[in-house]
Amino acid sequence: MRHQTKQTLWIAIFAVLVLAPLAIFIPTLGPESRTIWRELSVGLGFLGLTMMGIQFIPTARLPFLGEVFPPDELYRKHHLLSILAFSLTLAHPLVLFIQNPYTLTLLNVWTAPWRARAGVASVAFLLVLVVTSVRRVALQLSYETWRLLHDVLAVAVIGLGVYHILNVNYYTSVPFQRGLIIGLALLWALMIVYIRVVKPWSMLQRPYEIAELIEERADTWSVVLEPVGHEGLTFKAGQVAWLSMGHSPFRIEEHPFSFASSAEHPERPGFAIKELGDFTSTVGHMPLGTKVYVDGPYGTFDLDAHPDAEFVLIAGGIGSAPIMSMLRTMADRKDERSVQFFYGNPTWETVAFREELADLEERLDLDVIHVLEKPPEDWEGESGFVTKHMLEGRLCEDYRDCQFFLCGPPPMLEAVEAALTDLGVARGRMRHEIRAQIHTEFYKMA
Repeated sequence: MRHQTKQTLWIAIFAVLVLAPLAIFIPTLGPESRTIWRELSVGLGFLGLTMMGIQFIPTARLPFLGEVFPPDELYRKHHLLSILAFSLTLAHPLVLFIQNPYTLTLLNVWTAPWRARAGVASVAFLLVLVVTSVRRVALQLSYETWRLLHDVLAVAVIGLGVYHILNVNYYTSVPFQRGLIIGLALLWALMIVYIRVVKPWSMLQRPYEIAELIEERADTWSVVLEPVGHEGLTFKAGQVAWLSMGHSPFRIEEHPFSFASSAEHPERPGFAIKELGDFTSTVGHMPLGTKVYVDGPYGTFDLDAHPDAEFVLIAGGIGSAPIMSMLRTMADRKDERSVQFFYGNPTWETVAFREELADLEERLDLDVIHVLEKPPEDWEGESGFVTKHMLEGRLCEDYRDCQFFLCGPPPMLEAVEAALTDLGVARGRMRHEIRAQIHTEFYKMA
């Protein structure tokens, strides 16, 4: 099945799960209908709840979804859908209050029935969840504290929402509808158990340890792992994994990094980690033998998905990590295809893997175009940023037939993708991702 077809199929499945409770409005399945505004309020409530519950699925890092959707795309959709779910959930009581002001008495938690209290609490917790997510930095919440709070609030919102719906017991008095809501709630509960119990337990059975720590340029470390008591894992060049380093995988703290090593050597997976935050600044000081647990691989930033194409690779800073995995893999396979690599960095001294890239130019049909924001005085290469004008002058003659892989900070990706579009490169020939460490650090600082 083609990649695009798989994406369409899973999107259709998500849509069915979200819209399924609206089957109550089918005359033969639901109870007697009420006023249009009352029905609208109920419909909005059901949509908000199911959309909130569905959020457990894309964030569970299910392997079969990880092969179809890029991780950063799943998380971006999660953020957008969460905002939509919040809006729908909030609209549910607002429409009800406008239609029947008497229902405002349900906000009095001292006199309201428990089903109403649960509904009010669910919306209140949802509001706290949204505020702490949007204003995390202003509230001075650490990422790990926020994430734990986020998970607890999400479970509370869904649990109280389901209790509210089942105990209102109007539409759920119909066996079909009650069974559907209970079935969806069980699916969401299974996702929580999978995320917090099954996945960490499976990781615990397959530990790794740090075998090498190699200091690269630009405050970057190459971390090489060795499996302990197992054969390791296979991955595709360009994919990503979440690492729990120096602690149990049952802890809330984990960090995503791109594989930087060759996919031809799965027995020694390696990652390029740049010192960008509190955790990453400690990586270079971790003792050899430190236990590491790996959740992965994930992602569609995949060299093997294009067996016949020639490549144009464009990266900025630590976005070179998955690119290095691709180039190292091609070198180990003695791949003879042509590759251009536009690599943007602040200065010549901050070009990670500089010497190895020069060596790879000898082993591959590879042309590395360094682009420096602040070049030295005697610099004869490209300077500034990767622009349309630069690409137009340096791309190979048949570039429209090449496969493009773009990896770097969001502003860079947006600018480069727009430039390539202007140059006639089809969208289907561009694969871009805010990759692993870049995406996490960008989100933590947001």
